[in-house]
Amino acid sequence: MEIINYVGAGSAVRQPSPSKSFLLKTRAGSFDFSQVKERLHSVKFVSIPRVHLPVIRTRHIGRVLIAALFCSFTFITMYRAAGYFQSFAGPVKFADAGNMEIEFLNSAMDSFAMDRTDVQFDENGNVLADDGSVLTMSSLGITKVISYQTYKVKSGDTISSIALKFGLTNISTLISVNGIENVRTLRAGQKLRIPNQDGISISVSKGQSLTGLSAKYKVSLEEILDANDLSSRTLTVGQELFIPGAKMDSNSLRKAMGELFSYPVKDRYRLTSLFGPRADPFTGVRSNHTGVDMACPTGTPIYSAMSGKVVYVGWSNIFGNYVIINHGNGYQSLYGHMSKTLCRSGKTVAQGEKIGLVGSTGYSTGPHLHFTVYKNGKLVDPMTLLKR
Repeated sequence: MEIINYVGAGSAVRQPSPSKSFLLKTRAGSFDFSQVKERLHSVKFVSIPRVHLPVIRTRHIGRVLIAALFCSFTFITMYRAAGYFQSFAGPVKFADAGNMEIEFLNSAMDSFAMDRTDVQFDENGNVLADDGSVLTMSSLGITKVISYQTYKVKSGDTISSIALKFGLTNISTLISVNGIENVRTLRAGQKLRIPNQDGISISVSKGQSLTGLSAKYKVSLEEILDANDLSSRTLTVGQELFIPGAKMDSNSLRKAMGELFSYPVKDRYRLTSLFGPRADPFTGVRSNHTGVDMACPTGTPIYSAMSGKVVYVGWSNIFGNYVIINHGNGYQSLYGHMSKTLCRSGKTVAQGEKIGLVGSTGYSTGPHLHFTVYKNGKLVDPMTLLKR
């Protein structure tokens, strides 16, 4: 009989049914059990040798488990550590970034390093506390016993560069400790005492006490005692005392820096004309007076207002006999209307040294000294620089 194949047009022949299974034969009652019995009798059984396995005790199992756990933990730790160092401890590589990102990073780091909101400074560069006061070692509660070291001045050194080199914040410390009257006289090879902290050195005078010095310099009594390692409050005349954190007064400092002039006329005089606008003494026309006029008798001595080098001695129709001295640091002074000059060009003069005599030469209405000061080539009012 042919059966149509739905897939193709070919034909297939039905196969005969397979023989019935063991269970079907049994159910049909046609299975012969005697045959099974005969086959069982014909089977030969082979004896299997006995294998002696090692005895594994409980404590051995515990050790094995502990060793396995330790190895697993070590492996995991090393794996994580390797991942950490690869991610964080290696060199940081930045991807290519534009200039804008780099500038932003630089700006952020600059703001971090120089915080402009938390720290304030005064015009002298001193760090200020929250209440506006200047921070010092004393204000921070740090007081050291004074000690000194010796420094030999080198070519090119200045008083400020030496102070910075040793961590001092005020140049008056070196000036005071070393008794420097004029920093312009500082020379290479000169030896200076360098203290380990800012302050000034004084020589105790008759009638001075620690309480009075504390009030004068606004430094606590304990700080003075600690800095000088004093066990007694009794002072002796001539005793050297270091006042921690104290500073020289402005006039003393300016004088030592060569920025404070002494009066060029020491005898009695009359100030007849100030610096600035005035009426011309001859014409009455308003004009600018370049200095100050000190009227005094002819022949009155005239002194150098500051140490320096004489750069010109001569005559002019305006100033008559006059002298110009270069004081360094941008300062120059002019002395006019002299009856006689007593110095020569190129000579170095000290502060207070006689350089001429008062007269009425040049454009003058009577005997007087015309005194002019220049700072970096510009006129300044001499009265702001003269000692008071």
